[in-house]
Amino acid sequence: MSFTQTQLEALQTALTQGERRVSFGDKTVEYRSVDELRQAIREVKRGLSEQAASTGLWPGAPRQIRVTTSKGF
Repeated sequence: MSFTQTQLEALQTALTQGERRVSFGDKTVEYRSVDELRQAIREVKRGLSEQAASTGLWPGAPRQIRVTTSKGF
């Protein structure tokens, strides 16, 4: 599922204002509790980071390059 930064900002704004109802364009969602709203924020953040990693906008795991040398003795 694809998420947008606007959706994340709307969820975070609702949390800081103590609201449980969030509107995304023409859709409105009402969460049952603050914990459910926090879970939705975590899910959107996870989705955004996965999208960024899959498109190459955010780097994945760092690569390691090991160099060994010897004098040839």
